[in-house]
Amino acid sequence: MKKEIPQVSTFTFLKNAAQIVKNPLPFHRENFAKHGDIFRLNIGPKKSVIFCRDAEFAKYVLQKNQKNYIKSEIQIKDLVKYVGNGLLTSNGEHWQKQRKLIQPAFHKKHIANLLDTVLEAIRVEYLKIRLDKTVDVYPVFNDLAFQTVVKSLFSSAASQEEINRLQFVTEANQKMLVKELRQPYKHLWFNISGKLKHHLKLSEESRQILKNIVHKRKKNPKRYDDLLDMLLDARYEDGQPMSEEQLIDEILILFVAGHETTSNSLSFTTQLLAQNPQIQDKIFAEVKAASDKTNSLMDFLQQCPYTQNVILESMRLYPPAYFMDRVNLEEDEFNGLKFDKKSNLLFSFYEIHRSEKHWENPLEFNPDRFTSNKNPEAYFPFGAGPRKCIGSNFAMYEMILAVSELVLNYKILPVKEEIEILPLITLKPKNAFVEFQKRA
Repeated sequence: MKKEIPQVSTFTFLKNAAQIVKNPLPFHRENFAKHGDIFRLNIGPKKSVIFCRDAEFAKYVLQKNQKNYIKSEIQIKDLVKYVGNGLLTSNGEHWQKQRKLIQPAFHKKHIANLLDTVLEAIRVEYLKIRLDKTVDVYPVFNDLAFQTVVKSLFSSAASQEEINRLQFVTEANQKMLVKELRQPYKHLWFNISGKLKHHLKLSEESRQILKNIVHKRKKNPKRYDDLLDMLLDARYEDGQPMSEEQLIDEILILFVAGHETTSNSLSFTTQLLAQNPQIQDKIFAEVKAASDKTNSLMDFLQQCPYTQNVILESMRLYPPAYFMDRVNLEEDEFNGLKFDKKSNLLFSFYEIHRSEKHWENPLEFNPDRFTSNKNPEAYFPFGAGPRKCIGSNFAMYEMILAVSELVLNYKILPVKEEIEILPLITLKPKNAFVEFQKRA
């Protein structure tokens, strides 16, 4: 028997537009509570989005029947104009070709060669931490994550001025994209006012910076074995390398995806640790023991399972990639619900990760829940299926190193009880204030 998908009217959408622009999550939660795990939001004439917090349906779409579901125009059109047509923003054969080409650069043996560079970048950024004063940790981790991506990609090829400009453009264009997505009724204004043109010009500036860096590397006989060397070495099946434009697309996407989610996650983790000193103590004991008995950083990472659990639990409560969108190529059905061809689906990982259906005491910060199960069914911090984040291992290693180095050297004290969020393209922290004391 077919079931109807509950509907939320265009009038309700427009009535709540101001709230949705600031933070759409309360509106989503209210409708999930009222209509169940799947509802349709009508956003205009013949335009709608189906919101989902059904973990089984997410697995079905992202894994079991993934060939019928592609990325929506948000990524293959709206985001493309800022970062190009790379892994994150492509579908079909182009995506498969790029994934196959780039995947080897993120094998564990290659990442292991980058760990010393990552740790050095982390230590340099931690020198900037102010002690015994209230600190907003998001800028600290935002700089840290960006520097880590840059050093892993380019070693020392990029100047600090270039790094700062790339960081500025990345963040400015993300804010513009959020405005476009949450205020579709302002599309004409963004065009005629010159706002869109300004941000597209910024994108061209960042592309030119990257081209200059690539040109310098190609002329340099020295080998660095960083990600840029690996991407330059990569060859398609016909023996050809990536075109320069494609290479720039992939590098831009590594910037966007590689620093944003990591900085968000580390900021939320640090605030949670500030509220839980006993968990800090457990990390400190584990990290101290691992430091004393391991020689390589890869061995060290394997000796820090509890630290990893802390990060996994932080990403459950505050998933940086808090939603994922898909469009079905052909009509489909799941649990009696019919999905017409080209339905716009949006999965709320934020809601799935906090669902009482899947998690005991879901709002409690409890790293021990990952001790026996590192890969629960209703857990999507890096997506799922063939399109699971290509840099997930790199991100986890970086975060474990960052948290272990932080707790080894500092005690983190709370400044406020509430952890505030700012849902943009990713789930960002807001007013992430803590205090640091040097460990004796």
